Amino acid sequence: MDRLKKLFENFSGADCALITSDINRRYFTGMKSSAGTVLVFPDKAYLLIDFRYIEKARETVSDAEVIEQKKLYPQIMELVKRHGAKTMAIESETMTVRELNAYRHFFRELDIDDSDALSNAINAMRSVKDEEELLCIRKAQEIAEKAYGELLNFLRAGVTERQAALELNRLMFEYGAEDISFDTIVLSGANTSMPHGVPSDKPMTDGEFVLMDFGAVWNGYHSDMTRTVCIGKPTDEMERVYNIVLEAQLAAIEAARPGITGCELDGIARKIIENSGYGECFGHSLGHGVGLEIHEKPNASPNYAAVLKKGEIITVEPGIYIAGKFGVRIEDFVILTENGCDNLTKCAKNIIYL
Repeated sequence: MDRLKKLFENFSGADCALITSDINRRYFTGMKSSAGTVLVFPDKAYLLIDFRYIEKARETVSDAEVIEQKKLYPQIMELVKRHGAKTMAIESETMTVRELNAYRHFFRELDIDDSDALSNAINAMRSVKDEEELLCIRKAQEIAEKAYGELLNFLRAGVTERQAALELNRLMFEYGAEDISFDTIVLSGANTSMPHGVPSDKPMTDGEFVLMDFGAVWNGYHSDMTRTVCIGKPTDEMERVYNIVLEAQLAAIEAARPGITGCELDGIARKIIENSGYGECFGHSLGHGVGLEIHEKPNASPNYAAVLKKGEIITVEPGIYIAGKFGVRIEDFVILTENGCDNLTKCAKNIIYL
């Protein structure tokens, strides 16, 4: 893991960088912990961490010198002086105002860069996945898909949304998940018109859609997928809407490639839904990045003008939600390759009648 060495290839403008967020600390050191500070200079990096984690850190972290944290601010200042640093960049995206004020108070001799420069550089690094990260994401998705396949045997009229969500979570843990990516969504009937509704004690009944949005975590990395199935036979309108969403999703996946902007990709799916007369029923963006966090850069939304790059992961999740009636969302996630994309979601998405 050479991410700490690469940081200053992607970031300039300060003599050192201070990394305090849990997620970014794990990204750069490979170690999960609820505390610790990474101080990075162009020629060397340090991890200051307290007694609770020191043994694990010395066994795990190879790209930074591990120092047991005793008095954090004096230890940081000693390292800053050792390297002759005059400016320090902080993570504007995650550091609180209170923390920033404390650093400014204790490091009055330093010029602290509180711009978005460091956070933007880290986000750019994290958005492009390496092979090690991809292996973890693929494993997380395999777990989620295996659990979903088993859940289909559990779904039937009379099962409640909450029961189904709990069973799906249980299956993901049984098949090796270290955690779930987010609070699992299982909705049925009219509740499926709420894109991020909360599972309730409502029982499923014949002729209803069941919408499931879920993911597993493996070695810190998330998966994310959504499937909509039907208990019994859907109405003609339900089937028509499902096919429109599927058409929009397939078109966007076909178009996903390096060089397209996030807003252009969103627009491909959105145009199909709008031309079908359901534009006002698609109120969220097409997709987002996935990695150590369930939502990270890049995005595929009407306002995201950045160009998507090879190695980035993006979800493709169009939906149509008709208030008081039903909703449909179909979500895969893809990694952008040299000339297109590789769909990391392998399970079928034709309409399933249970």
